[in-house]
Amino acid sequence: MTQAAAGTSTERAVQRRKAEAAGAGRTRSAVTLLVLTALLLVSATAGLAIGSVQVPPGQVWGIVTHALGADWRQPDWSRARETIVVDVRAPRVLLGAVTGAGLAVIGTALQALVRNPLAEPYLLGVSSGASLGAVSVIVFGVTLFGPASLSVAAFVGALGALLLVYATARTGGRVTSARLVLSGVAIAAVLTAVLDLLLLTTGRGNEARAVLAWTLGGLGGVGWGTLWLPSTALLLGVGALMAQARNLNLLLAGEEAATTMGLDVARFRARLFVLVSLVTGVLVAAAGPIGFVGLMLPHIVRLFVGGDHRRVLPTAALAGAVFLIWADIAARTIAAPMEIPVGVLTALCGGPFFLWLMRRDARRGTDRGVT
Repeated sequence: MTQAAAGTSTERAVQRRKAEAAGAGRTRSAVTLLVLTALLLVSATAGLAIGSVQVPPGQVWGIVTHALGADWRQPDWSRARETIVVDVRAPRVLLGAVTGAGLAVIGTALQALVRNPLAEPYLLGVSSGASLGAVSVIVFGVTLFGPASLSVAAFVGALGALLLVYATARTGGRVTSARLVLSGVAIAAVLTAVLDLLLLTTGRGNEARAVLAWTLGGLGGVGWGTLWLPSTALLLGVGALMAQARNLNLLLAGEEAATTMGLDVARFRARLFVLVSLVTGVLVAAAGPIGFVGLMLPHIVRLFVGGDHRRVLPTAALAGAVFLIWADIAARTIAAPMEIPVGVLTALCGGPFFLWLMRRDARRGTDRGVT
């Protein structure tokens, strides 16, 4: 009886500690979300205020609320400032938030799908495939799907590149981290070479230069009429991935464990590969290929909220939005009046992060495979 009672007491203590740990995790996650939401508001305000024409933060929100129909204060700003904030900077800030959030979420999903901490759209060639599809539409003037032709072509290119990378890296029924990354880099290089060849052989020089600038990634030139598609893709993508958060958690434990728990891994991966390619294609069509956001932010977020995708996905979305807004602010101001492509800045941040992550995993002896 004494041993049984002691065993029961120990089990209760273990369960109590697990419950306390889960409660602490939920609290930490909620605090992180609140902090990131506040940071997002501050970042959006800074994005609307900072530029060649400085606008005071209080005036920024006066202009925004006035544009939304609220007349809580008398306009004390010029028409030029209102145009700059509402028609020039606001679409750019919103596209930055949508693109950053989308890339961070897609990176999180890819790292779980292929069980590779180095996975992200840019490194796996998905962004290169989307870029090639989009540029092909521009160069050859394809308008089969009307205004959506660019996004459709980018989606097809992204999906084709992802499937090609996965098939190339798969040997003997397994895909290791090293093979996946090397396949992604190699296929991205080939797709980029084809893209450059298209640009060099096109007879429209001015258009080629504009497309070349777009391939570096940037948020300039966006208008309100083009924001609905990436915003819709982000909402649908995040919603679908949140609905599959439990399955993503299962997949991290290994294919055998996931199958034991009732997950059809092959079908699940196929569906999510299509979803990931769709969202990536739409984002690349809108902002160009912006690299390393999907690599850095998921790892940083997991330090604060753990590995549960029910917490990681929304937190990564907010963190990605904040990061890319500030990256765009830096791109506009560091070398003003010249603007640096935001993709250049994210690569300068992401390259060293990638090397550090690769060295860390090498020290740990990480070479996990997926089937």
